Amino acid sequence: MDLVFRTNEGVFNYRVAAVWIRNGRVLLHRLHSEQSWSLPGGRVAMAEDSRHSLYRELREELGIEATVGEMLWIVENFFPYNGTPYHEIGFYYRIESDDPHFPQTDGPFFSKEGPRLIFQWTPLEQLDRSELYPAFLRTALKELPAYTQHLVVRQE
Repeated sequence: MDLVFRTNEGVFNYRVAAVWIRNGRVLLHRLHSEQSWSLPGGRVAMAEDSRHSLYRELREELGIEATVGEMLWIVENFFPYNGTPYHEIGFYYRIESDDPHFPQTDGPFFSKEGPRLIFQWTPLEQLDRSELYPAFLRTALKELPAYTQHLVVRQE
């Protein structure tokens, strides 16, 4: 069971996200039905620790074995989605993978689970012009913190 709770006031979501930067590009994903991008990852399952959850999500969506590294950010993210207020706790980890079969293409590619998720390597210098959320990532991914940071992000 994923740790997401719906109430009369909105939705609470516990999410993990991967910061994977290679050759000056970061891996992003989006739902095929949307235009905004986010970092790959997903919801944490009940009784699952956040590192294992991220490792599992990357295996399911990308078919890769990844090394989950240090935590970069703990983010309390408040945002509307489809008219519903969300309160999300996000753990953002640096990851690495040496999987030789993983796409290094400049164009978009689909998740191993099918076309619901679209992935793309995006040059870091293009992030400030992208529709990437949470928006702090547009600048923060260009200079990663030396230690874990706690952030509160409110998007109106």
